[in-house]
Amino acid sequence: MDFYLKENGVRTSFDYGQLNISGDELFGFRPYQLMVASIAGCSIGVFRKILDKQRVDYEDIKVTAEVTRNPEESNRIEKVHLHYVIKGYHLNQDKLLKNLDISRNNCSMVQSVQNSIDVEETLECIQLSK
Repeated sequence: MDFYLKENGVRTSFDYGQLNISGDELFGFRPYQLMVASIAGCSIGVFRKILDKQRVDYEDIKVTAEVTRNPEESNRIEKVHLHYVIKGYHLNQDKLLKNLDISRNNCSMVQSVQNSIDVEETLECIQLSK
């Protein structure tokens, strides 16, 4: 990957588009947003693969990320709380929690930050009826 310094941040390009990074949201994604998006995106992607492989009947999954930063230490990310809301039919919360634990152990982004950022995951099931 190549990164280019611009007046208000940094730019990089990928096959699917250009990414602008800046400490000012007016000019691009803030670095901490990209870090949190990487953790959440990887986590939900691995979780989805596990659920699909087990043929879990779900309609939708949403993840909300709450971030705790430490202003005393360069505003570093201390904690990311990922709250999963899964809507589906005949959901077994205990089984879903086990699957979430498996996904955590197989998510490269969560594993990459495990000794520096506390990643906490919670799960809420919304049962749908047919």
